Amino acid sequence: MRWQDLRRSGNVEDRRGMSGGGKVAIGGIGFIIVLAIGLLTGQDPSEILSNLQQTQGTEQVGDRPPGPRPDDKTADFVTAVLGSTEDVWKQIYEENGSQYELPTLQIFENSTQGGCGGASAAMGPFYCPADQKVYIDLSFCDELREKYNAPGDFAVAYVVAHEVGHHVQNLMGITDKLQEARGRMSEAEYNKLSVKLELQADFLAGVWANRAEKMAANGILDPGDLEAALTAANAIGDDKLQKQSQGYVVPDAFTHGSSKQRMYWFKKGFDTGDLNQGKYNDIQ
Repeated sequence: MRWQDLRRSGNVEDRRGMSGGGKVAIGGIGFIIVLAIGLLTGQDPSEILSNLQQTQGTEQVGDRPPGPRPDDKTADFVTAVLGSTEDVWKQIYEENGSQYELPTLQIFENSTQGGCGGASAAMGPFYCPADQKVYIDLSFCDELREKYNAPGDFAVAYVVAHEVGHHVQNLMGITDKLQEARGRMSEAEYNKLSVKLELQADFLAGVWANRAEKMAANGILDPGDLEAALTAANAIGDDKLQKQSQGYVVPDAFTHGSSKQRMYWFKKGFDTGDLNQGKYNDIQ
C-alpha cells in the first residue's frame, strides 16, 4: 500500500506506554462489544471480562519514556489511514450538503478506559459511539498477520476503515436505532441486525478504499492490496471463527456475518463507491 504521502490525522491520542487506569465498568454497549469479541476470537467472554477486571485499581503512569519504539511506523501508518478516511468522508458529506464530524483514534497498549468502559488488547480494534472514538492496540496488526494469515498494510487499513464505518453509521443514527430495538426482540433476532450493521461497515470500508484510490495522485493500492483486505475479511467471518474455536457453526449466533458476506460487501463498496448501493435495510 502506498500510504507514505497520505495526510496524517491530527485526531489521534497516543496512549502507548500508559496504563488504562481507573475502575473497569462493563455495561450496555461495552458488554455487547465483549460478547462480539468473544465470538471473533474464540475466547470465552467471561475470560475477557476477567482480564478486564484485573485492570481495576491500576494507577495511571506518566508519559512513556522518550525514544523510538518498534511500532512507531505502525502508529504513523494508522494515523495516515485515519487522515485518508477523514478526507474521503469529508468529501462525501460535502457532496451531500452536510458536514462530517471527525472521530478520534486512540492508540493504546494492553488496556485503556473510554466512553464504553474498560478495554483490553484482547478485544481487538473497536468503535465506541459514546465518545466517538476508534480504539486500537497495535499488537492487533501483528495478530492479523500471524494468527489470521492476513499480511500487508492494506489488511490493517481495511480494519481501521471498518471501524470508521461504524462512526459513519453512528452519525447516520443507525447505531441508536439498533440499540433502541434491542429490548424488543430475541437474541437471535438482534444478532441478525448486528450482522447487517457489521456488513454495512465492511461496505463503507470498501467505499473509502474506492474514493481514496481516486483521490491520491498516484493511487494508494499496490498489486495484491485488495486481495489482502479480502483475506482479512474472510479470516474474521463468524462462520470461520466459530469453526476454528468450537468445531461447528451456529448461524443464529453470528454477529458480524460470514466470511463470504464480509468479502462480498467490502468488494461491493470498493467496486461501486456509491453509498446508495449499501443502505442498511438492503444489507443481507
